This record gives sequence, structure tokens and C-alpha cells, in this order.
Amino acid sequence: MTYRHPSNDTPQAGRRRALTAMLAGPLAAALLATAPQTATAEGNYPDKPVTIVVPFAAGGVSDTQARLLAQKLSETWGQPVIVDNKPGASTVIGMSFTARAKPDGYTLVFSDLGTLTIAPALRKLPYDVVKDFAPISVLTYSPYLLTSHPSMPFNTLQELIDYGRANPGELNYGTSGLGTTPHLAGMLFASQLGIQWTDIPAKGGAQTIQDIISGQVDLQFNSVFSTGGHVKSGKLKVFAISSEQRRTDMPDVPTVSEVLPGFIAGGYQGLLAPAGTPEPVIRKISDDVIRIMRSPEVASRLEEMGAEPLAGTPDEMREFIQTDMQRWAKLVKEQNLKLEE
Repeated sequence: MTYRHPSNDTPQAGRRRALTAMLAGPLAAALLATAPQTATAEGNYPDKPVTIVVPFAAGGVSDTQARLLAQKLSETWGQPVIVDNKPGASTVIGMSFTARAKPDGYTLVFSDLGTLTIAPALRKLPYDVVKDFAPISVLTYSPYLLTSHPSMPFNTLQELIDYGRANPGELNYGTSGLGTTPHLAGMLFASQLGIQWTDIPAKGGAQTIQDIISGQVDLQFNSVFSTGGHVKSGKLKVFAISSEQRRTDMPDVPTVSEVLPGFIAGGYQGLLAPAGTPEPVIRKISDDVIRIMRSPEVASRLEEMGAEPLAGTPDEMREFIQTDMQRWAKLVKEQNLKLEE
């Protein structure tokens, strides 16, 4: 997956044109009559606590980054910003809750966007990814490390590939849930290299880490944040990283693309609201979030987590979601990938 880094420009002219067109319709009088009250309510946003839903269990990448953002938004807004973990059904529980929430800006969702954009290609959802959510910002990118339990009888990426090919069905890999980005990354990796292995889904990235350290699963794709420390301590072996280039702090770890050209995966985290949330509220949240994510303090803390701040605009996020949905749908069809639950 790729993401175009945002510029500092904002699409205010486009918003003004859209507003002008809306007011030119037959409902202009009614809309104008309610404008003062609406403007007052939106101008005071937020005047009560805001909830950020995380559709994963506590302790993973989405949860950790959401809590960092919640802390900074609370400081900015002078209102509590509460993280509410709603894991389950490969994020469907948390995403469905947000889609049904009142579109007033007081319920948002912070999620891995790969999971959001992959799901429509694999299953029927109780919501429409494009129609039921209002994009706010693509926030960060985090590459994955391909790691194993230390007991595995291979030590390099090529040895892993050779072993997997020679022992079909013997290996398994843990993921943070069916239909998540690590799940599909593992499916594509195995499919393109002629390896047969079994997926073992957990209830989140943190649980997957516990499973692999305890030896319940053999391999995993998971974030640098979640696995880097365990690699350094010797609790996990590392074979490759899913980014386009090797990391400067891990120069000896090859990229997957060195054996599978074009293989790039990772976690893109983003913030969304229910569809119908007023545009001025979306704009305020986006502007504040972009300012926070681009601050030196937050950028430094994200770097410690193995993440890169992106902080795009709502329009850029909308384009990202649509492009990524098309990309994953094409890959799923080409590889004839099936979601087995």
C-alpha cells in the first residue's frame, strides 16, 4: 500500500462551493433559518466528553496511538476524550457501533485502515465503508515485522521459505483477527511463495504477541512497536520487514520485497466519524488532529512506537480509502483468497 504525503493546503474553496450549491436549492430558506443555532452549536464543539472507539483490544497499535491522540485532544479541547475498546468480529463490532452513533462529533473511531478497506472484498458487512463514515485523517503508518517463536528450526527469511515449502501445513501464523491487514499480509505471503500454513486469529495484536511468545503460534506479521522489544530481548526471531526499504535502526533485517518484489504492507491508522457529522465539526477535528500529529513531541513519540506520522486531510483520507479498497479487492481476486471463519 502507498500513501501520498499530504500538503499543508486545505480544500476550503471546495467546501465553500459545496455549501453554496446546497443553499441554492429549494431548502435554502429552511437551512438559513436554522443556521444561527447550528453555527452556535458547532462553534462550541466540543462542550462535553468525546469518545474514541477502538475496534481492537487494549494494548495494540491502534489502542496505544488512540490513547496518545486522546490525551492531546483533551489538552487542546479542555474536555475529556475517552478511549472505548470494542474488539470482536474482526473490528465489525466497533465499526458498527460507530456507524450507528449519533453524527454529532462526540463518537469517533480510531482504526487500522487496512482492516477497514480489506473487509468489503472478503465478507458482507453490516455497514458501507464509504457511505456510513466521514473521513477525518489518515494519521500514521507502521510497517510489520515477520517474526517467529525462537524454537522454529530456521533463522533466515530464505530458510523460512524453504522450510515452509518442504513442510506444507506444518506451520501456523497468528493474526490480530480474520480479515485484518496482518491476516491478509500472511495469506498473500504464503500464497505467492507456495507455502501452506494455518491462520490462528486472536482478539487483537497484544494477544497475538502473547500467543507467539508462549509458543502457541509459530509466526506472525505484527508491528515494530509490538514486536521490536521482544526481538531485542531474544524472545522472538525476526526474518523480514514489510516496508519498502530497510529501517536504519534494523539494517540487517531484509524487506519482504527483496524476495517478493512489490510486497509492501503495514498498518495505516485513521480517524473517522459517523456519516452525516457536520462539516464544520469534521474540519475542526481534522485541523486539530493534524496540528497535534505534526508536533515535534508527538512525532518523536510515534517514532519510538515504530510509526511515521502522516496527518492527512479528510479529502486525502477519502481518496486513500477508495484507492485502497480497489487495490485489496484486486489482490483478493487475483490470489483467489477466501475468508474462512
